Amino acid sequence: MGYTLPKDSLFLGFDCSTQSLKATVLDANLVIVASEFVHFDSELPRYNTKDGVYRDPMVDGRIVSPTLMWVEALDLLLEKLEAKVDYRKVAAISGSAQQHGTVYWKKGSKAMLASLDPCKPLVTHVGDAFSLKDSPIWMDCSTTSQCREIENAVGGAFELSKLTGSCAHERYPGPQIRKIFETQPDVYNDTERISLVSSFMASLLIGGHASIDETDGAGMNLMDIKRRVWSKIALEATAPGLEEKLGKLAPAHAVAGLIAPYFVERFQFKDSCLIIQWSGDNPNSLAGLALHSPGDMAISLGTSDTVFGITSEPQPSLEGHVFPNPVDPTYYMVMLVYKNGSLTREDVRNQYAERSWDVFNKYLEKTPPLNGGKLGFFYKEHEILPPLPVGCHRYVLENLSCDSLGEIKEHEVQEFDPPSEVRAIIEGQFLSMRGHAERIGMPTPKRIIATGGASSNACILKEIANIFGCPVYTVQRPDSASLGAALRAAHGWLCNKESVFVPISCMYEDKLDKTSLSAKLAIPAGDRELISKYTLLMKKRMQIERNLVDKFGRI
Repeated sequence: MGYTLPKDSLFLGFDCSTQSLKATVLDANLVIVASEFVHFDSELPRYNTKDGVYRDPMVDGRIVSPTLMWVEALDLLLEKLEAKVDYRKVAAISGSAQQHGTVYWKKGSKAMLASLDPCKPLVTHVGDAFSLKDSPIWMDCSTTSQCREIENAVGGAFELSKLTGSCAHERYPGPQIRKIFETQPDVYNDTERISLVSSFMASLLIGGHASIDETDGAGMNLMDIKRRVWSKIALEATAPGLEEKLGKLAPAHAVAGLIAPYFVERFQFKDSCLIIQWSGDNPNSLAGLALHSPGDMAISLGTSDTVFGITSEPQPSLEGHVFPNPVDPTYYMVMLVYKNGSLTREDVRNQYAERSWDVFNKYLEKTPPLNGGKLGFFYKEHEILPPLPVGCHRYVLENLSCDSLGEIKEHEVQEFDPPSEVRAIIEGQFLSMRGHAERIGMPTPKRIIATGGASSNACILKEIANIFGCPVYTVQRPDSASLGAALRAAHGWLCNKESVFVPISCMYEDKLDKTSLSAKLAIPAGDRELISKYTLLMKKRMQIERNLVDKFGRI
């Protein structure tokens, strides 16, 4: 069954990322008609941020952002976008935000939100609305002791992962909230509501405390991912009276509320404009890349590399993350995050390929697949997956032509020749992605959508197709998060109109190529015989990786 959106209607999506606030507007045909952004450092210089954050020189690993900066950015962005968009045509708004950041509303803040004066900028109303003026964000890593306390309280890291979808992470709100409760009890006691950045932005738009959506809520170490409710044992392990401060959870496609009168009078939005639940940036990217069923996978090749896909049977473990799927409640979103992405590839390029991508690509093309048994592990930064410190490990495999894993032997070497170094970094990264994706329960991909800076490199994409054994597609739109938020605004509007959940694919399945969601084939699937050889090499790599973690792994 096909569904149509009202003619001449518009759908607005925001993305509140670490360094900027972006907006994308879709029409009823899901075509981008406008976009705009506010860069925090340059356009809001009075907050004195660098890359959108403050790094605390007194507390190692403490990284926060000024909450009011996000408030002021919303007003500024709407003013800039007003010249391009007739807000009276906007039927629904949703949003994306950096995951894991937390906002602490002080007692009485709900009343402040309900009495906004459209004659004054938004920031003047909520300057005194927070019990903590700076928000801990995803970059913060100052809560190691709280992570261990929470894990121990629920029976260990693996038990927490089975329950909440992830073991405890320093950037997750559960440990962050526990740290505030332990070190700043007056702040915790004066807090009326704790929001994620996503639900915080939605709260501004509805003029009240918006719910945390189930997908972003899964990135907190506090939610039971199977039942999609707050976990009593996780809450008790974190802080007392926490459930009341968090409020209720809501599905990602649900209506958070009608737009507040402030925005109706100040910007002339219709009072019937729906605010659809905001969610995290990775879930919104999944929507923006039109991933909607098991077998869809995306690889984002950026400063950090990210792999995410869809599964019906997640396998929570000590690695990776499991979230409810933001566009289909019957499925889950599975995600892997690697610190060593583009900067590590560039480091190998600089050392072994004359600082040139042309030379890098030439070396990649001249070396044979499987690299003659040369296998490399390159960690310029402390890696998340696997948990290994900075360092490089190189091995030469013997008997690689055998079909038995047990017959393949390895010996360690100090360095490869330059072309082999290049192939080793590329093959190593994607073999790791494939191995860990299978281990966490991602289905064998039917297609991969590549995004991020390196997705423009056809030589790298060819290796993805060979190793994963499926075609690789690319998209024209780099900002998939705000695009996904605009799409989710349309989806939430449709679900509300039908009074039932509607599969998001019904909105575009017959016309995907005519929308801004379309992807184009970049590289066809690799040779089947080569894929089977890569399967064996992947298994050997995972075996060596386990040995490295046993020897060098960080606890």
